[in-house]
Amino acid sequence: MTHPLLALLVRWSVLALGVTLATRVIPGIHYDSVGTLVAVVALLSLFNAILKPLLLLFSLPFIVLTLGVGVLFINALLFLLVGELVSGFSVDTFWHAMGGALIVSLTNMFISFFIGKPRPASGGAPRPPSRPKIKPTDVIDI
Repeated sequence: MTHPLLALLVRWSVLALGVTLATRVIPGIHYDSVGTLVAVVALLSLFNAILKPLLLLFSLPFIVLTLGVGVLFINALLFLLVGELVSGFSVDTFWHAMGGALIVSLTNMFISFFIGKPRPASGGAPRPPSRPKIKPTDVIDI
C-alpha cells in the first residue's frame, strides 16, 4: 500500500467502520443515511488533519499529566463537534461522544495492527547509505 490515494481510502474506510460500530454499540449516537456517514467521515478526517494537531499542541501539559488520556478527550470533543455540524448525525452527550471516540480509536488501532506498516517497494529492508572507505595512507589532522 504505497500509493497515497489508496492509503487515504483505507484510512477513510477504517474511520467509517469505527463510526458505524460506534453507532451500533453506543445508544446515544445515530446517523440517518450512508450519505450522512460519508459526510461525517470526511469532516472527522478534516478535523483530525487540521484541528487535532493544534489541540494536541495547546493541551500538551494536560495530555502529559493524564498520561495520554487527554487525547481521548480531544477525540471526543471532535466527535461531538461533528455531531453538532452534520445534520442527520447526532451525538446525545459528551459521554456518548467519549464512548464513540474510544470505539473509533480501538477500531483504528486493531485494524492498523493487522494491516501493518507499508513495506518498501524494493521488497527488502532498505540499506543504510554506504560510508566512504578510509585508506590506511589517509591522515586525519586535528
